[in-house]
Amino acid sequence: MDTDITPEQLTAKIRNSALGSLTRREHSAYELRQKLMQKFADPQRVDETLAWVCELGYVNDERYAGMFVRSAIAKGRGPERIDRELQQKGVASTLIADALAASEADWLSLAEDVLKRKFPRPAVDYKEKAKRMRFLQYRGFSIAHINDLMW
Repeated sequence: MDTDITPEQLTAKIRNSALGSLTRREHSAYELRQKLMQKFADPQRVDETLAWVCELGYVNDERYAGMFVRSAIAKGRGPERIDRELQQKGVASTLIADALAASEADWLSLAEDVLKRKFPRPAVDYKEKAKRMRFLQYRGFSIAHINDLMW
């Protein structure tokens, strides 16, 4: 970072970096803060910039959670994995729960579709059934969903 930069120029650089990141894709507030802190070692200005983009509506964790849930469902991920990934991105648990509920996804049907795409033929023995169960668990489906499908 330049040592002869004025505070106003630093603020402008941080804002431009934040806007640049947001033009490429949505970010959670936590995620954007982490990204900005890696580039600029000025927590006060980073927090001011984060407040600024939130005030403008460019960062909204509720909107981000909804978008993330829809995208993850389209990729065949289950509710437990979606929840875990959003928590890692710093989204509040209440927002995650609201986004999952708003999706109105039929998790059992989704799990069945994902399973049929990966394994078109039924399992012939316990070893194959266990492999399918591990696959569904990795994708984020609950034990209840897996048991409903496998037994």
